[in-house]
Amino acid sequence: MDSRPTMGDIAAEAGVSQMTVSRVLRGTGQASPDVQKRVETAARKLGYVPNRLATALRDETTPLIAVALATLGNRVFSEVLNGVNETLAAQRLQPVFGVTEYSLQREEELVRDLLSWRPRGIILSGLEHTEATRAAIRASGVRVAEVMDLDGEPISAAFGLSQTEAGRVTARHMLSKGYRRFGYIGSQSGRDLRADKRLAGFRQTVREAGGQMVTEHVFDGSSSMIAGRRGTQALLDAADRPEAIYYSNDDLAAGGIMHCLASGISIPQELALAGFNGLAFLEALPIRLTTVETPRLEMGRRAALYVMQDDHETEPAAPARIDLGFRLIEGETC
Repeated sequence: MDSRPTMGDIAAEAGVSQMTVSRVLRGTGQASPDVQKRVETAARKLGYVPNRLATALRDETTPLIAVALATLGNRVFSEVLNGVNETLAAQRLQPVFGVTEYSLQREEELVRDLLSWRPRGIILSGLEHTEATRAAIRASGVRVAEVMDLDGEPISAAFGLSQTEAGRVTARHMLSKGYRRFGYIGSQSGRDLRADKRLAGFRQTVREAGGQMVTEHVFDGSSSMIAGRRGTQALLDAADRPEAIYYSNDDLAAGGIMHCLASGISIPQELALAGFNGLAFLEALPIRLTTVETPRLEMGRRAALYVMQDDHETEPAAPARIDLGFRLIEGETC
């Protein structure tokens, strides 16, 4: 026997009609604060959980926003998700997310799966996607926002920063300090396309100024402080030793700092370092890292606000790039 409470049970408990219960629980129509409180109290008391799947089949939509994250191994994306979640919570919407691990093929499979739940919108990491991914999104008719990058062609609206310009700005800063021989350390074996764009901007600026990229080390696997320590040691053990190292993110750069401290290498006199993202944990390091601070929370908030809208008339007539900017933070490492 099915003992799960129904809307009828809630109506009887709260002393209202079943239609009123439906309106309150779905957040549609109007109800006085007293009636809303009685319905919500009755629902909690009875342990009522709505059947979202049935609602989705009836209305062809759900209170869900789909989010495809590049990874959970980098706290950058958890901060973007925090921005998405706090924005959706105010409208009683929920994010449902998956992880691609920087694989466009995995993103394609994930997007198809997420769209099968009929979300109200979808948020993607970056601007590069397979044609099948783009076709699935177009066919679904849902709103789509892309975050983190502006260097490319958005599907609809992109919220983020120019990764290429972030690399250029870092290069200009390091060049202004007199460094001319540079190394680079990155992860994901080139699958992190946004890091590739930063490196391209950095490399071009260095060469235009007469500097050299003497060594570049991009390894397979996730970024971490341990990987940063190992990568730094590898570059410094090479015959062509750099004066300064640009890291694809702060995790790797923090590992570089730890290697220098453990090895007695003076920063920045013997080796200059710079990272990317401006993560909060850097404040706990004994040396302040030079890095670029990115607006992770704001990207999540703005993307969520965009995709949760019902009015498709507010969609841009042409793909839009919303530049949320970035900030170079000059530390003690260069």
